[in-house]
Amino acid sequence: MRFFVIKLFALVLFSLGTLHANATASAEGLSMHQEENYKTKPFTEMVTGFLKSTGIVALINPDPNELNSHGEKMSDFHKGIGRVIMVLVVFLLFYLAIKKGFEPLLLLPIAFGGLLANIPVAGIAGEHGFLGVIYNMGLSNEMFPIIIFMGVGAMTDFGPLLSNPKTALLGGAAQFGIFGTLVGAVALSQAGFVDFTLQQASAISIIGGADGPTSIFIATKLAPELLGAIAVASYSYMAMVPIIQPPIMKALTTETERKIKMTTLRHVSRLEKLVFPILVLVLAILVLPEATPLIGAFMFGNFLKESGVVERLNDTLQNALINIVTIFLGLGVGSKLAADQFLVPDTMFIMALGIIAFSVGTAAGVIMAKIMNLFPGHKINPLIGSAGVSAVPMAARVSNKVGMEYDRNNMLLMHAMGPNVAGVIGSAVAAGVLISLFQ
Repeated sequence: MRFFVIKLFALVLFSLGTLHANATASAEGLSMHQEENYKTKPFTEMVTGFLKSTGIVALINPDPNELNSHGEKMSDFHKGIGRVIMVLVVFLLFYLAIKKGFEPLLLLPIAFGGLLANIPVAGIAGEHGFLGVIYNMGLSNEMFPIIIFMGVGAMTDFGPLLSNPKTALLGGAAQFGIFGTLVGAVALSQAGFVDFTLQQASAISIIGGADGPTSIFIATKLAPELLGAIAVASYSYMAMVPIIQPPIMKALTTETERKIKMTTLRHVSRLEKLVFPILVLVLAILVLPEATPLIGAFMFGNFLKESGVVERLNDTLQNALINIVTIFLGLGVGSKLAADQFLVPDTMFIMALGIIAFSVGTAAGVIMAKIMNLFPGHKINPLIGSAGVSAVPMAARVSNKVGMEYDRNNMLLMHAMGPNVAGVIGSAVAAGVLISLFQ
């Protein structure tokens, strides 16, 4: 037995010695290989090489072989002055977010992602850059929009909508911007101004709902090649709600209409709030299963909130999880603000169609409220019609802010949340319809 132990010990020592020798030989071989590849250079040549690798030189004298994030050749304009233009655009977004307070939670990550994406040489937005990894991790596969909808659902109170169900018509009317823009995009294609297919036109038109997650969801289904441009346009307009909507709202309403005060019609029971998300989901499954990923995530988050028995999960959805995903989503969207992807005709057309769609959706909601006031019953302040677009809760806050400009005691926020959450459901339904028709 003693002999066996000694023999085993010797065998172990021999094995360790062999491994050490092999490792040493490998290290020496690697070192020799590195020494053979590296060639000493004069100091002046080293300084010249360093200067050529700087961003200043890359902007002034671009590398003719530089590729974009898709591995394609870039024009000298996009490699030089285009990047400078985009950096200026990014600083404008910084100003709007920090100085003006225009949805900084969205605008700052998007803008900073755009700044990183336009840094020459580094390739941060490329497939192996960290922005490219973020984009592929959660945007191209629809994961981030689904999680965002869960968080929004957990923060949503359906009470205002259930207490005054007719405000759902305002959310429905705001979807006119989506289908109106679809017709417009197809007409432009037929006239030869653009070359969008029906699938691409459908994906672009959803921008009219001012719903970033839904825009990403439908783009991955119908027009993945336009996903970056559509995401940038949709989230840009969501962040620009305080700029775009007020002039439209004021142009379509009188001062008397803006001062209309609304009252809560009735108390909504807890049972109603529990049944509503399940009912909506069941209807979606039966009628429009294509929309159930978004509607299901939205109703899941809301059901957890209203159940009252999973406060930890509800708190995570409302705070930690949605905040983390918002950071990643903003950086991922910002990665598409690279000059070679943003300063191109297709993206410019998408931005133009997007602003038209969003403006039409806003106007349709206001006009619907004015039409509803022609009938007997409780009057609706037309300002809350603009909240029918599904930019939650930005559009509702804008309705409240504009209303308070004319009457400091006229609180419209909770009333505006009715059409606002109806708009979220409406845009998801519209996306489901378009997917079922054109996929």
